[in-house]
Amino acid sequence: MTLTDAPRARTEQQLLIGGEWLDSVSGETFETRNPATGELLATVAAANDQDAERAVTAAWQAAPEWRRRGPRERAALLEQVAKRLEADGERLAYLDSADCGNPLQGMRKDVRSAVDYIRYMCGVALELKGQTIPVARGVLDYTLRQPYGVVVRITPFNHPLMFAAQKIAAPLIAGNTVVLKPSSLAPLAPLEFARAVADVLPPGVLNVVTGSGERCGGPLVRHPRVKRIAFTGSVETGQQIARDAADSGIKVLSLELGGKNPIIVLPDADIEGAAAAAATGMNLDWTLGQSCGSTSRALVHASVYEEFVDRVRARFEALRMGIPTEEDTQLGCLVSRAQLEKVERYVALGTAEGARLVCGGARPTDARFARGFFYPPTLFDGVDPSMRIAREEIFGPVFSVLPWTDEAQMLQVAHDVPYGLSANIWTNDLRAAHRLADEIEAGYVWVNGDGRHFTGAPFGGYKASGIGSEESLDELLSYTQTKNVAVFV
Repeated sequence: MTLTDAPRARTEQQLLIGGEWLDSVSGETFETRNPATGELLATVAAANDQDAERAVTAAWQAAPEWRRRGPRERAALLEQVAKRLEADGERLAYLDSADCGNPLQGMRKDVRSAVDYIRYMCGVALELKGQTIPVARGVLDYTLRQPYGVVVRITPFNHPLMFAAQKIAAPLIAGNTVVLKPSSLAPLAPLEFARAVADVLPPGVLNVVTGSGERCGGPLVRHPRVKRIAFTGSVETGQQIARDAADSGIKVLSLELGGKNPIIVLPDADIEGAAAAAATGMNLDWTLGQSCGSTSRALVHASVYEEFVDRVRARFEALRMGIPTEEDTQLGCLVSRAQLEKVERYVALGTAEGARLVCGGARPTDARFARGFFYPPTLFDGVDPSMRIAREEIFGPVFSVLPWTDEAQMLQVAHDVPYGLSANIWTNDLRAAHRLADEIEAGYVWVNGDGRHFTGAPFGGYKASGIGSEESLDELLSYTQTKNVAVFV
């Protein structure tokens, strides 16, 4: 794709409220730039509390009619949304890559994942059913699943389009209306997606506002007409959302937060397979490690430790860095200067605390990358469990390897972090695999896996990694509340 025929976003982006594209009340905007080149992509409306009020009001006014349409009709409209997304997928994937710095190939995969998930939700729409309960003779007792009304959905920067498209499906199918707030670090593809599908849905059913968490996200969370909130992002922001929600009412939250996910390698494991899974599970060629599900630490039995480190190093060094929107790029860049500087701080911490830097650890010197936020895959071994690089989520291309000899101590190390999102166990011992899968404190466990998610399989975390499950029927049902009806006959 040449520069002249590359897809372009609108250079001035507005808010979608009540079926109309509007400037913010204040008229304020912010810039979004290509993190690989520094190019100005667009100015975007910066919403504040007044815009949040407008969006919630529009969603609240649209909610009764949307609920009355019933699950079949709602699913039929969402199927049209999926078709629009699929048809416009190449343009949206390119815009996503340009705006967030992820490789184009990965953003195409994001489009396919979002389309697949919307269609899955359409297919399970009729599972929004209650039950009859034989409570007593002469009484018909039954339950109904009903929507909350207005749902606020706040999505992160690492998969901007996929999360924006995917995460509206369940609340809409369940009969809620949605106010979507994508990350201000990469808002273009979500806004262009909304523009592409806005005429499919009745006005006010989907609203999109952009801006900071303080001026826009907080007012959405605290709004008295919002009873259901779902957020994907950092633990710290999730905690703030929980505080805001609690201070402003009784609200239902879904929080998909951070992770410090282990890949556990037993002595009998296929070491080449485990090393490949470690590299793939870091999501380097997808998000450069900016993923809550990245397997960013390896707990490797001492007998295979050196071989594992050598094989992971070879895989890291073989990945091709490039401008994200170029076809052959495997490694893109980080989303912002702040993310780049955070990664650099953790690399310096790892070195200062005594870990051995095996590869990476410095910005690339190639002139093509001078204006962007590029950083190579970085591997530390000789990592102690007490080191910050072993305990804290870095959200970047930094991978730590820790040796072990005693299984009980290894599990203690695996569990001695605040997170519990995912884990990957590599072994050919079936009994050991089941035993460790049962014991590990994580919401999603692979055995000899590579980090893939499967549509319909619930994904959610333990401990500080979140509340609730997504990516399955559980997510759809979570956007309903149960009503019991007892009829005396």
